[in-house]
Amino acid sequence: MNEKDHLEQEEIFSQVLRAGRRTYFFDVRATKAEDYYLTITESKKFTHDDGSFHYKKHKIYLYKEDFSEFNEMLKAATDYILEEKGEEVISERHQKDFKRPSELNVETTDSNNSTESFTDVKFEDI
Repeated sequence: MNEKDHLEQEEIFSQVLRAGRRTYFFDVRATKAEDYYLTITESKKFTHDDGSFHYKKHKIYLYKEDFSEFNEMLKAATDYILEEKGEEVISERHQKDFKRPSELNVETTDSNNSTESFTDVKFEDI
């Protein structure tokens, strides 16, 4: 049996979560002793200037003896984030007009203290 056949035989169950440039794979695989474990793979697409692209992958192997504690810690961490920041995504990557609070203060201060520059053109001026 070649390596590809062996890998296909190992995979028991699979789910895919596509999230923008990232894709998450949740794969149940079998050990040599025919027990199951979970692999979680993050695959992230990177595009080069010439239009070509490549993927970087990171993989976590999670075994049954760690499921309970892993689930508890994942739930605690995600609950904490949602309680502290809510469900709204606040990110430069997700919002083109995103401004950090410090940037908002600088812009507000600058716009209040500055005079019109020569590049500020109003339609009435034309």
